[in-house]
Amino acid sequence: MKSYNIAVIPGDGTGPEVIREGVKVLDALARKAGFRLNFNYYDFGGDRYLKTGETLPAGAAEELRKYNAIYLGAIGHPDVKPGILEKGILLRLRFELDLYVNLRPVKLYPGVDCPLKNKGPEDVDFVVVRENTEGLYTGAGGVLKRGTPDEVAVQESINTRKGVERCIRYAFDYCRKRDKAKKLTLCGKTNVLTFAFDLWERTFYEVAKEYPDIKADYAHVDAITMWFVKNPEWFDVIVTDNMFGDIITDLGAMIQGGMGIAAGGNINPYGGAMFEPIGGSAPKYTGKNLINPLAAICAGGMMLEHIGEEESARLLEKAVMEVTGQHLKSLAAGKMGYSTTEVGDLVTRYVS
Repeated sequence: MKSYNIAVIPGDGTGPEVIREGVKVLDALARKAGFRLNFNYYDFGGDRYLKTGETLPAGAAEELRKYNAIYLGAIGHPDVKPGILEKGILLRLRFELDLYVNLRPVKLYPGVDCPLKNKGPEDVDFVVVRENTEGLYTGAGGVLKRGTPDEVAVQESINTRKGVERCIRYAFDYCRKRDKAKKLTLCGKTNVLTFAFDLWERTFYEVAKEYPDIKADYAHVDAITMWFVKNPEWFDVIVTDNMFGDIITDLGAMIQGGMGIAAGGNINPYGGAMFEPIGGSAPKYTGKNLINPLAAICAGGMMLEHIGEEESARLLEKAVMEVTGQHLKSLAAGKMGYSTTEVGDLVTRYVS
């Protein structure tokens, strides 16, 4: 029997609740398909930080590197200053494990209300590939004369040929495997960010020569935000840098119905990976059994696809589509018509 070792970080707020439902669904799929998922839990998050003063203990990243994947609930605690946990856990794991691809499917499921007029599931189905370890998120820069009228703040965007090319190559490979419209769009700002996106654009079109079956095109990030709203059906796969990717994927989440359904992966194709719901810890719903677990469940499906259990991943997505199409009144917490646990039970029933 195939066996996979999964590190689970339930995290903060409603993270443990949605992870519980995700594990329930994943266990059902594993039993059905005849493989084993060995879950090992870690208490990294706000509560641990408040007790110990540490975000990740020494050696944590190296230990997590040994797993087939990491399954993350949420990071963010109301009693911890914003940025401490995000930088100390999320960004640190991305950088130390070299999870250089952030993969964000944007797909509207049946029964889900789309805020775009006259757009349905056939119109909203694209994927954003975001570079995940460079750009403005490296923290390069500094401050001079802080707190004075002469203060200077510099934040530098670091882009390397290696980092840009490996992200772009992943996007071309993913577009080919996805086998939908076979169109890859580079999202940038070549008319203003002339140094960074000259590198991105040159690399993009050089690599495109090796993929003659993929249509390669370009759009400015401001145009992308307009077309996401007006014509989302134009897009298949989009590749972009860290900052622009962070922004347009949140817009994508709204297009697909909200944070309750948005899932993402942080991936090194040659090593580790971490999968998570996008919506955050939602502390006001903690312990109320009201939060929507579908984003966490969908993140589990992405994890299954990553480890090679693609048929189980397809079955999970089909089950989620049945639940959104046939059962839920809304994706919003407390308005689904079902509790967190009941939604997990519904998906489990469809995959069993």
